[in-house]
Amino acid sequence: MSRVLVLAKAPVAGAVKTRLGADIGMDAAADVAAAALLDTLRACAAAYPAPRRHLALAGDVRSAVRVDEIEAALVGWDVFSQQGTGLAERLAHAHATAAGRGGGPVVQIGMDTPQVTPDLLKGAERALGEPDDPASSDAVLGPAGDGGWWVLALRDARRAAPLSRVAMSMPTTYDDTHDALTSAGLRVTATVGLRDVDTVADADAVAMDAPHGLFAEAWRRLRSPEGVRRVT
Repeated sequence: MSRVLVLAKAPVAGAVKTRLGADIGMDAAADVAAAALLDTLRACAAAYPAPRRHLALAGDVRSAVRVDEIEAALVGWDVFSQQGTGLAERLAHAHATAAGRGGGPVVQIGMDTPQVTPDLLKGAERALGEPDDPASSDAVLGPAGDGGWWVLALRDARRAAPLSRVAMSMPTTYDDTHDALTSAGLRVTATVGLRDVDTVADADAVAMDAPHGLFAEAWRRLRSPEGVRRVT
């Protein structure tokens, strides 16, 4: 049975979306990050039942903005703390932890693509193919617009160790991750790309792409005449 794994930071002002926060303010950045997390959790919950939803969390959600909404959305989730000295190590550890919760493919995403849908998640899973098909894949990787990736589906999450050797948040992260996985003997297939939210331009585009989500609602509120005027 397949499962979903989300890596996220508790949306606390000054701890999330600091690049975006430099333009809109850290409080506003935390608010839109919370909305992005809620949209992500909602899409995952629509695609995977409660016993098969995992969240690797950095920080304390009790200190987050929109804490009541987040805690309500996390009912039925298996939540555990991220571990590691950098994002690469935290990714590898999260996959290893999820693998210890049970077998089956794992579809892993972050919280930077609030436009994600259940169909996109299931599409990454389907791209793995059937286990007994010679043309099937061991991993599916979805590129992000900044050179990274937004989704990694693994047929066996125990094989995520190569992630710990990849420099994350770099223009070459997608290519480097692909190379690390293939060098470890995994057959890797690409899936559709998504734009993640790092800048004001990203947020504008993503809110337009998914206008009915909580992220778009929060971003429109911020962009309104009564909103934060530091948005450029």
